[in-house]
Amino acid sequence: MKPSPIEPTIPLDRDGVHHGFLRLPYSRDDSAWGSIMIPITVVRNGEGPTALLTGANHGDEYEGPVALQELTVTLQPADITGRVIIVPAFNYPAFRAGTRTSPIDKGNLNRSFPGAADGTVTQKIADYFQNVLLPQTDIVLDFHSGGKTLDFIPFAAAHVMDNTLQQAACYDAMQAFNAPCSVMLLEIDNVGMYDTAVEDMGKTFVSTELGGGGSASAKSIAIAKKGLRNVLIHAGILQGEMQIDPTVNIDMPDGDCFVFAEHEGLFEPMLDLGEDVTEGDVIARVWPVDRTGVPPLEYKAKTSGLIISRHFPGLIKSGDCMAVVGRRVD
Repeated sequence: MKPSPIEPTIPLDRDGVHHGFLRLPYSRDDSAWGSIMIPITVVRNGEGPTALLTGANHGDEYEGPVALQELTVTLQPADITGRVIIVPAFNYPAFRAGTRTSPIDKGNLNRSFPGAADGTVTQKIADYFQNVLLPQTDIVLDFHSGGKTLDFIPFAAAHVMDNTLQQAACYDAMQAFNAPCSVMLLEIDNVGMYDTAVEDMGKTFVSTELGGGGSASAKSIAIAKKGLRNVLIHAGILQGEMQIDPTVNIDMPDGDCFVFAEHEGLFEPMLDLGEDVTEGDVIARVWPVDRTGVPPLEYKAKTSGLIISRHFPGLIKSGDCMAVVGRRVD
């Protein structure tokens, strides 16, 4: 295994609060011996569990970066037992560009694991987390929302796994986050995901989808901040009492939860996020964009439940995820 070219500018294993960077050498036209400087904060107080907290795995998702930036200026060693590693902008080049993928190599960080120390910029970031940070970690919280192309009801998520004990630990962490909804999430493309890398190491992992549209709201940021604090308390790192409010438990048992567009055109949602839907209901229509006098194409739900995600832009392309239906769990 080749060593990572990334070097931290701060100690990762020393007590106190340390603010610095993960420095990734990157030679380019405007900086021959330049580097990408990924901001990182490490707060440590003695022996104990380690939490790795990340935002902007996709660069156009903002609840995580806001909540984590605040944590870097408020969390003190006296508040914790163990260590908290905070990376508000995981895919830093994408975050600075406000795009889902890196503007440097078009890499989707959440499909680039385990990465490669001698690969592209995105692969090098993935490799560093895979081989340096994750082995030191006990629990991982990775913030997501829908970015510019999707919108979600705010939820925390865990996955179904073969290891039932590990699944239970992830489920408990998801419940501790205590978003308005808690989803056992079905991934339609988990190859190369950070989630998969973390779970394959046997770590406790919790993720979120807290909104979308390429922005954040006061409400979605408040959910992120509360959930972040709860998870650190749940992990035995942060002192205090968790704030627990009612949550709606949701399952995604199969591919019938997803509805994909097979045509391009003008997108008309027929139901809003959080609304109930019955199998066979029309959930969206697609109108032609190049002519008038032509009726829309209707798309129907393949299962009953509630709308937990929908396409966000006004235009839609063939292959786009149009909507996701989740099933309530009593």
